[in-house]
Amino acid sequence: FSANGGIPGIAGFTTFAFGLFLLTFWNSQPGSEALVLIAAGMISYFSVNPYLLQLVDWRIFMIEEAEALLHSSKSMNKLLKTNLTVLLILIISSIQFGIMQAVIDTLSGVDMYFAILFDNASLMLAPICLGLYTNLSLQAVQILGAFPFLMMIFFSTTFSPGAGVDGLKNLRYLFSRYYLFCMTPSVDIMMEGCPESNNLLYLILSSLLIVFIFLTVIGGMALRSKLQKKKHSESKRQSMMTMEYAELQVELFGEKALKKLKHIGSNVDLKSLENSVRSKSMEDDGTSSDEPVTVSDETV
Repeated sequence: FSANGGIPGIAGFTTFAFGLFLLTFWNSQPGSEALVLIAAGMISYFSVNPYLLQLVDWRIFMIEEAEALLHSSKSMNKLLKTNLTVLLILIISSIQFGIMQAVIDTLSGVDMYFAILFDNASLMLAPICLGLYTNLSLQAVQILGAFPFLMMIFFSTTFSPGAGVDGLKNLRYLFSRYYLFCMTPSVDIMMEGCPESNNLLYLILSSLLIVFIFLTVIGGMALRSKLQKKKHSESKRQSMMTMEYAELQVELFGEKALKKLKHIGSNVDLKSLENSVRSKSMEDDGTSSDEPVTVSDETV
């Protein structure tokens, strides 16, 4: 609910934009479904986008506050923010679907509703993942978060059905917008290679592709970090097994170091070190006892 990119501002802009959409696309005729769909989708995207961009500032502020208040959970706060953002996408997508029913009556049905919802989500999930669950800067999140939208324009073939270089245009199967257009009247016959069944299922799976890639990258980075820490720990442990380390510990801490070396499982001859420490201790005691005692004149 912040002043910059907060929910009240999003609500005001969404009302204004869809109000103009309703006035300018009223009584759209069959055959213009693709244009209505693209226009409404762009309004939904730019309505949610200000809220997505402020997630980076929110994350930084929340982490600083959580570190100051030790009882505050950063993970829980991020999860709640994610749920709120997804709810916002759901509400705006529902508004988009309802407004589209008012301007044209050929884009109806439960399948079309879920197709529009997940198509919108496919363009908005990247800023959520990058903005909340990474340490990237605002500029980096803006650039990387816009990639799904940009790649959809280039590779989904929905802006020019059937066009594209052979081989490269097969990338259209990775974009939910392609499957959405395969469900859209008047344009579905122009789309190349539409699946004969399970179109909605493919749409949902492709819309979650960004999430799958993000989780794979984060999981790989976490595994790599864990392996590096394990390797560093093992290297440190091996260095603690050398005779030089043992002699240094004995020199600094005496007999106390022997217990520590035994605890970490050192491979050096601890018995020999123990005898050496005791011999040195006895020599020091003997040297102290052989020192002559001088008597001052005052004592006499």
